[in-house]
Amino acid sequence: MSPVATIATDVTDPATVVAFQGAPGAYSHLACREALPDLVPLPCATFEDAFAAVRDGKAACGLIPIENSTAGRVADIHHLLPEGGLFITAEHFLRVRHQLLAPKSASLKTVKRVYSHVQALSQCRRVTKDLGIEPIVASDTAGSAKDVAERNNPEEAAIASSIAGELYGLQILRADIEDNHTNTTRFIRLERQRRDPDPNSAACMTAIMFKVRSVPAALYKALGGFATNGVNVVKLESYLTDGFKVAEFYAEIEGHPAHRNVDLALQELEYFSRSLKVLGVFNPHPFRSAD
Repeated sequence: MSPVATIATDVTDPATVVAFQGAPGAYSHLACREALPDLVPLPCATFEDAFAAVRDGKAACGLIPIENSTAGRVADIHHLLPEGGLFITAEHFLRVRHQLLAPKSASLKTVKRVYSHVQALSQCRRVTKDLGIEPIVASDTAGSAKDVAERNNPEEAAIASSIAGELYGLQILRADIEDNHTNTTRFIRLERQRRDPDPNSAACMTAIMFKVRSVPAALYKALGGFATNGVNVVKLESYLTDGFKVAEFYAEIEGHPAHRNVDLALQELEYFSRSLKVLGVFNPHPFRSAD
């Protein structure tokens, strides 16, 4: 594959395609390059479109952001997971590195305005302030880079990913300008079929969604099985559904459903729940154990 990642077309073999949400050059595009370098990225306008591309066989898998260390969880993803018809088969962590991109004719002395998504601008306040550049909110990072390239004005710059600079022919005036150098986004890989790892091969994680019954202490009782069976819950998030009448929960636990203690904990959870769905079993990314 060329240094600038190829974009999937209608004639690309779907078995070689990974779908992502966003325009070419988005951070999700960069995540695809890092996590799945042998697959061809397919940009999709919405998360729903990315799910559909995988579900309908236009892509072998999708790579979707689920949470960010600075901004929190990504809206809509947990609402799409239960009915999306897809399963989590892997995870990837992307360190978000913002680049100050500009046309070849620009320099730090000529740039007066910088365009980007509001979150990217807020995450780079220190540099833009020090350089005396006016921040201007745009719809997204990759689109900002594309617009700056098309206008080719040496007074304009964009904050976007390195891959956006490559795609749109922009130079990096200053690299890694984010204020917080631990800013990281977690992505999940989604496929049409579950691909549970060997329960005895390595550490495993299981993702589930469940709705508790509307009875006193239902959540306490539902989660009690994890405590009594020694299963570690590493993530638990709640959502209100059905007109604020039902609490739905997304959880990730350590272990494999084939493990005896996990199986017992899930049985107890199911007893106290209105519904329970296993969304996938996968090996944790090495990022989790990094110092």
